[in-house]
Amino acid sequence: MASPSSDADTRGEPADPLTHVRWIAGGTAAGKSTLARILADRHDIAVYDGDRAEHDWLARCTPQRHPRLAALRGAPPGGMWRGRTARQVFRAMAGLHGETVGLLVEDLLALPSDRVVVVDYFGILPGHLAPLLRRPDQAVFLLPTPRFRRDALAARYADPARARATWGGDDPEAALAARLGRDALWDEEVRRQADGHGFDTVTIDGGVPVADLAARVAARFGLDPGA
Repeated sequence: MASPSSDADTRGEPADPLTHVRWIAGGTAAGKSTLARILADRHDIAVYDGDRAEHDWLARCTPQRHPRLAALRGAPPGGMWRGRTARQVFRAMAGLHGETVGLLVEDLLALPSDRVVVVDYFGILPGHLAPLLRRPDQAVFLLPTPRFRRDALAARYADPARARATWGGDDPEAALAARLGRDALWDEEVRRQADGHGFDTVTIDGGVPVADLAARVAARFGLDPGA
């Protein structure tokens, strides 16, 4: 599959102002947020929560520059999934087409640069991230095994209220199946692009304690081992 084109407002974005930024990206339900919190506690760094930022982006995006993202504005719970196949939802993802990168960079440039910032966000692909980095070791891409993801998402949406808030009144099992299908396609694209840009990916299967993974990622990011 050909690489989707980036949003035009990310072209020519300089890498140097973002040298203090590290990126934890990859697939959903891989433990990115848990890893980011551990790194923040151990190394006194800031965490940028991309999932939370998406709510603000919906207010800032425009149909002209961010058509897929803007289409989600005002959508009811489960609206993006209803009546679509997993592949159709995948193809409609704003992140697949680079629509969120410019908004993300705007946010990061507005933050103080005298402290390391770790971005916790799944919705950016290696091809869109590469121009923002000085070195590949500023980023890590976590990709869960299918079983690990299914177990994690099943636990996440075991609460009926949370499931309804995400998927509306749709059948939870059918919604979860669609979500798993979409996420598998995203993982495939991450792997393909990571290989093309020389990025490493880390398979998450639950076999490595998250504390040990945090130590490995901290070393990769060049964080102070004495912190």
